[in-house]
Amino acid sequence: MNQAGQACLFAESQIGSGLYVDVIFPGPVDKAWRYAVPEELARQVEVGKRVLAPFGRGNHTMAGYCVAVTSQPPPVAAKPIRRVLDAMPLMSPALLQLTRWLAEYYLCPWGEVLQAVVPRPARLHAGTRERIFVEAVRPSLAEGGVSALTPRQQAVYSRLLQAGQPLELRELLRQANCGPTVIRNLIRKGYVREVRQRTPTTTPQIPEATPPAQLELTPAQRDALQAIEQALDANRFQAFLLFGVTGSGKTEVYLRAIQKVVASDKQAIVLVPEISLTPQTIERFRGHFPRIAVLHSHLTDAERAGFWRQIVAGEADVVIGARSAIFAPTRQLGLIVVDEEHEPSFKQETAPRYHARDVAVKRAQLENIPVILGSATPALESWHNAQLRRYTLLQLPCRVLDRPLPPVHVIDMRHEVPRPYRSGERQPAELRRFRAISPALEEAIHSALASGGQVILLLNRRGFDTYILCPACGYVVQCRFCSVALTYHRDFDTSGRRRPAAIERAVCHYCGYEQPPPVRCPQCDLPAIRHYGLGTQKLEAELNALFPEVPKSRMDSDVMRRGQRYGAVLDAFRRGEIRILFGTQMIAKGLDFPQVTLVGVVNADTAMYLPDFRAAERTFQLLAQVAGRTGRGERGGKVLVQTFNPEHPCVRLAAAHDYVNFAQQELAARRPLGYPPFGRMARLVVRSRDDLLAQQSAQHIAEQLRSLLAQLQQREPMAAVQIFGPAPCPLHRLRSYYRYQLLVLTPRVAWRNWLLRETLRRITLPQSADYSLDIDPLNVL
Repeated sequence: MNQAGQACLFAESQIGSGLYVDVIFPGPVDKAWRYAVPEELARQVEVGKRVLAPFGRGNHTMAGYCVAVTSQPPPVAAKPIRRVLDAMPLMSPALLQLTRWLAEYYLCPWGEVLQAVVPRPARLHAGTRERIFVEAVRPSLAEGGVSALTPRQQAVYSRLLQAGQPLELRELLRQANCGPTVIRNLIRKGYVREVRQRTPTTTPQIPEATPPAQLELTPAQRDALQAIEQALDANRFQAFLLFGVTGSGKTEVYLRAIQKVVASDKQAIVLVPEISLTPQTIERFRGHFPRIAVLHSHLTDAERAGFWRQIVAGEADVVIGARSAIFAPTRQLGLIVVDEEHEPSFKQETAPRYHARDVAVKRAQLENIPVILGSATPALESWHNAQLRRYTLLQLPCRVLDRPLPPVHVIDMRHEVPRPYRSGERQPAELRRFRAISPALEEAIHSALASGGQVILLLNRRGFDTYILCPACGYVVQCRFCSVALTYHRDFDTSGRRRPAAIERAVCHYCGYEQPPPVRCPQCDLPAIRHYGLGTQKLEAELNALFPEVPKSRMDSDVMRRGQRYGAVLDAFRRGEIRILFGTQMIAKGLDFPQVTLVGVVNADTAMYLPDFRAAERTFQLLAQVAGRTGRGERGGKVLVQTFNPEHPCVRLAAAHDYVNFAQQELAARRPLGYPPFGRMARLVVRSRDDLLAQQSAQHIAEQLRSLLAQLQQREPMAAVQIFGPAPCPLHRLRSYYRYQLLVLTPRVAWRNWLLRETLRRITLPQSADYSLDIDPLNVL
């Protein structure tokens, strides 16, 4: 076995076709290698297919991507490819062009991009069975030419001629009563050739859905749809920013636009944050479009490969999926939709570190089609592009049916005094020093439940206590491998009673390391250990104490490890079997439950003061999005936000549902600093298990960067480039590696990318140090 699959059964022919292919191999390779195409493979090679080819001095067989077919021979003799792996191209010429742009813009090898674009199950043909056929290729030799064959070879060859079509290898061997050597020699002499076909063993299915009733569009929806349809009719690229408040009907605009695309025999791609890929979301699209394909991480390999084959074959009208679905190999793409375009989950955190929203805009440009970016709280980069008229701004300022946005009440936790527990109420020992729910929020929960409503509570922090501290000496229990405090976790049963102490854990949320929580201080040995902070498990304990009989469910990544579990909880909440839904930011993502009459934000300050210039933007978006989960039904609703910083602009303006003013203030703060969207940023992180070596390596890169910047500014005196660092990353040690970062900030992509490309081409780091490069980073921690 080689890395691409089973080696070819028969040796390759030495007869050339006059064709050559350029092949890119996966991994950190940016160079295309030119290979000759044997005659028997000439009809199979196409741009976008994978081939097996000998590579290196040892001629090891490797799988690579055909990126060009030409008749121009290389300067030296070319090795022949050995096999074509795919019956159909895995990507169109436009999609291949997109991968080349990705490699150039994000400064990563083309081979690495190609490997990321085609999912592993599709490369390995998951859910298929390979069948080998043999067919005659030289019928003219039947008279006279067959005398050069042995009797057994003649018998096999005659049988193929009589059949007039390829015969499956095992059936041919059975009929001719011969072994594979006979076939191998016929191929070597050029009389027959091998043909491989793959047959699906499984076909992914999406349950049928009842077509929904046609909704009447609001005037704002009609205006937005009309603008999009004009771009569709003109077959032109145009980027639309659909800015609509929560509950304004953005999805209905998407559906109507996609209907027009499908009616013209084209396909659409719909990108949604992974957590929004619930069965309910898929069902809504399935009700309108029977032929949809789904691409996301919770599929099995066979399902993912099966949907990929359906897309390649043109059997899917709509592709709905998470960020990687932007690379779906549609035959004739007509529209791209990016829902909740502000979501950070659209940014890939491992190489190649692309942003699916930006890739969607580029793909739409290459395919000459419209793209819709939708959000109630757009990323400031998108809002800025709309203000510069690079994007066309479409607005949905009101909710459907003219329902009002919910009133938001801000609770200043500096002045809140927790009420004492009432007589008969159980008071868990771990809650005697702290109450997460203020009296005002508690009363609002009682009122919502008494009137038959449902409640959503947001606390964007997992675990029970945030950190473990010895107040006697100040020691904080930290991870052995990361420079972060361990989070105290404690599981509960449904009644809130503590489970056996064996499952109490101190956990690192970055590397997964865990240990038993100490009872005595490891540093001073006093039994003074205390737990501080607030996580969803502690909130669960308090809710169980305050509302013991109310059905409730926690939703965070500790309990929602699979998409099926997430969907099951949402189904139960929709049916009213769960009255209180609480958890981390996943409950703020696009949920639509008309019976929710109260949303409570338990702590609005969790991310407000992180050392990241996007902290205020993310806090505003999270508050505005979770506030939009209520007030969608006839009952109406309200929002309570608990905070220690009620005057902070992101809290004050989120409470007023005022995105426009928030964007204006935040952009005004970023402009003089040159921060995105006014500057283009890159983050280069150097790491090593040796702290000093990591620091020296980062310094070496910084010196090279500044030297090249001096050269650039001699050629272009106006080249405004800022280089920050090297400095320790805010999260200095991660998974045993010490990390130092450099930030490059400049208004022009060309300056930034030239500096980085030339620097990385010239430097050589010690073997025990390496680096990672993030273009347009969303995270600088």
